[in-house]
Amino acid sequence: MREDVFNWKGRFGPMELFVSGATFTPSTITTLLANELEVPEGGTVIDVGCGTGILSIIAAKLGAKRVTGLDKSPDVVEVGTHNASVHGVADRVSFYNGDLFEPLPDDVKADVIIGDVSGIPDALADDSGWFPSKKGGGSRGSELPMRMLRDATSLLAESGRLFLPTGTLQDESSILDLARTLYKNVNKLSERRIPLPPALAKSTVLADLVESGVIKVTHKGSRIFWIARVWELSAPI
Repeated sequence: MREDVFNWKGRFGPMELFVSGATFTPSTITTLLANELEVPEGGTVIDVGCGTGILSIIAAKLGAKRVTGLDKSPDVVEVGTHNASVHGVADRVSFYNGDLFEPLPDDVKADVIIGDVSGIPDALADDSGWFPSKKGGGSRGSELPMRMLRDATSLLAESGRLFLPTGTLQDESSILDLARTLYKNVNKLSERRIPLPPALAKSTVLADLVESGVIKVTHKGSRIFWIARVWELSAPI
């Protein structure tokens, strides 16, 4: 494993996290999720789209007895296990490689699901350079989160909660419309307005997606902003 280091400054930080070229590094949305995350003492957690494993580590530090991290990154087991070991929670955290919940052991029912699969449209991902190893957001950036929401309904314990990030750089309304058909409770926990990098703000791809109504941005002076949000879902219908 190439030992690049990401310095996590969010909840329970600072922490040094080892990453590889295939690892999705923590983002502003990861920080927002970390701040809102609640785990019952001794609970079971599924962290889908776990990347470096930082939210799995935080879940364990919050009192989870069993945490399962899932990611399509080919070396997620190596990267995640290494980070969990360095930060003292390897006895409670396991990592698996695969598509969404597909590699999940059969006996897992979750008190908490962390659904950090907040994709953006593939064309915008290509332009941004943010997600070079994470193709699969689809044409609207909503396809993967919507599939995750459907699959998660059968995995939550009766009183379980799903923490869902969304953003206006994806077809957020479709994601939330589906969430409200699948879960009785859909509550917004937090949001943050985030400036776009100047190069991306000038992107013709961005302009086309805004014009077509897929994504939404706001303007303040010469700057362009998007909004990231975190939601708590519970009581699958």
